[in-house]
Amino acid sequence: MDINLFKGNLDLILLSVLQRESGYGLDLAKRVEALTGGRITLNVGSLYPALHRLERAGFLQTGEATLARGGPPVRTYALTDAGRAELARRRENYAAFDRALRSLW
Repeated sequence: MDINLFKGNLDLILLSVLQRESGYGLDLAKRVEALTGGRITLNVGSLYPALHRLERAGFLQTGEATLARGGPPVRTYALTDAGRAELARRRENYAAFDRALRSLW
């Protein structure tokens, strides 16, 4: 998939996957890859800055969890009420953009 198609939608992707269930960074990346059949892969260089940006904006809340495999606790992310509202807004904007593109085809 062309990376340019995905660049402006990283926040939408993360908010969407977090709507299903909270999780930690690498877990979210694995879920996105699995849910999209491998068509979208997230790298840590863009994943964590995006998560921190969404947290600063008030769209995510953080917590800590210990993984079943052990090791140090990981930072988990979950949607806030503001995050759910932002997700709805972004989905509507994306749907309008998609309709506009399809009218060109």
